[in-house]
Order: sequence, then structure tokens, then C-alpha cells
Amino acid sequence: MLIATSGRSIAHLESALRAVVRNTGEAVRMALIAVLANGHLLIEDVPGVGKTTLAQAMARSMDCSLQRVQFTSDLLPSDVVGISIYDQANERFEFKRGPIFAHVVLADEINRTTPKTQSALLEAMNERQVTIDGKTYPLPSPFLVIATQNPTEHQGTYPLPESQLDRFLLRIRMGYPNPADEKAILQGEAGAELLGTLRPVLTIDEVLQLQQQARTITVEDSLLEYELALVRATRQHPMLALGVSPRGSMMLHRAAQARALIEGRSYCTPEDFKRLFVPVCSHRVLLRPALAHLERSVEQAESVLEEIARRVPVPA
Repeated sequence: MLIATSGRSIAHLESALRAVVRNTGEAVRMALIAVLANGHLLIEDVPGVGKTTLAQAMARSMDCSLQRVQFTSDLLPSDVVGISIYDQANERFEFKRGPIFAHVVLADEINRTTPKTQSALLEAMNERQVTIDGKTYPLPSPFLVIATQNPTEHQGTYPLPESQLDRFLLRIRMGYPNPADEKAILQGEAGAELLGTLRPVLTIDEVLQLQQQARTITVEDSLLEYELALVRATRQHPMLALGVSPRGSMMLHRAAQARALIEGRSYCTPEDFKRLFVPVCSHRVLLRPALAHLERSVEQAESVLEEIARRVPVPA
């Protein structure tokens, strides 16, 4: 009964999001998986396809605080996490919190800033805390980073380092809307213009409860072996120089549990792992040097993972 109730709450949330974010792909569903799995979302696509609208809609529908950081080449780490400023009146340093202290942080065009500033997010995304001058400050819960990046071949971009990519649960693309959805956007029936009418569907406490419930979804031993077989295949594939890390396998596990909860199940199926294998793992692998310089290397890595998913036997 509890699973069924959660499923209805999640369905209500998904419906509210889809009313604003008209997208025929799985962007909305993947964003929900990121929230329930307590992970972060990386959206790679061209400008103007609704990436920012999705982040704003997520925050509004869950009654969460939202901060947007526009990443530029001159952005400093202190502009993200905050800075200690000396207060002459009190003769002591005071910490001024940066925009990272929000439930939902929209890191817009994250690959337009330098690696030094990108690294400011590492501790926040992994530990849910920020350390400044030897003092640790916890971040609010839930905490979700939705980062957008332009395709790496665009001018003025800095490729995200492997350590940064590994902190993201999922990497997805929005894609262009179909003609009917784009017409609705032009008529003001969808998109950013409707954000003002979007009301909270879930409270923060309800979101936290759903996150805890996702961790209780059953994963049978046969599915654990299937998940491990998928991950091990990336470490042995001749076209890959770097396979999926243990953190990656853990992320795949959590994402599969979240997908099962969204679909109203108390258990995972092979389809949960198979459908999420590419979006969870494609940014965690590296092609061999002879292939990495090729154009569309991202698509090439995804093709390798799709081939692995077809080849690894699915448990009965």
C-alpha cells in the first residue's frame, strides 16, 4: 500500500512537470530518478531546449529553494561556495554563503568555466557539505545539482574532468520538442511562461521520505550479478581505456531502485538496469586514445555501452 501511495505522489509530480516541460524524451523521468536516488543530473544539449525550465520546474514543484549560477570563464570558486569576510565591528571573520546553499542548484553552462571553479562543486556534490577555512558547513537536504553544458565542440568550453563527471548520477540530452509540443510553447501553453502557475506538489519532507523509500526497493541476487556483469564488461572492453568505477555501479544500483519506485514496484527488474545503463555509465568510461579524438566520441562511447547491454545475458 505504501508503494502504491508513493507511486501516485510521484505520478502527480511527473504530470505537473510535463505540463510545463514539453519533452517527448525521458528528460522529466530521468530528473525524477536523480531526485529519488539522491543524485545529480548533467544535461548536455544545445541552448534553448528547456534545460533551465526543467530545473526551475523541479524546484517549484517540490517546494525547494533554487539558486542559479551562470558559469563563465571568470567565475571564481568563492562565487559558488561562499567566502569568509572580516567583520571589523565584531573583529572576526564571517562566512557569507554562496549560491551552493540551496536545495536545487542550477549550474548553467558548467563547462564554460575553468577546471578550478568546476572543482569547487566536488565536495558539495559528494559529501553534501562545504569546507571553508577548515570549517565544515552542511548543505540543505534534499540537495540536487542540475548542471547544463553545451556540446564540447562549441567554442569557449572546458571539458569536465573525470572526477567531476563521476559525481553526476545521470547524463542525458533534452532533444528538440515534437511539432505539437513546440506549437504549445509558442502559444504560451507550456514552457517558461507557465512556471509562475506551477504550485508545489510535494513538500520537502515528502521528498526525503521518497528518497528513503527508494533505498528499500528489493534487488534480487540474480540482478546484482547482472549489474556487476554489465559493469565488469566495461572494464574489459577493448575499445574502452577506463571502465565504470565502483561508485558508478553504486549509482546504477540506486537509479534502478528509483525507477522501480516511480513505476510503483517494490522490486527491481532487469529492465531497470538495462534502460539506465547508458545514461548512468556513458560519462564514466573513456575510449582508447586512438578513438577518443574522433568526432562524436560521446556517441561512440554510448554505442559501446549499448553493445554491452545487448551482449550481457539478462537473468530469467
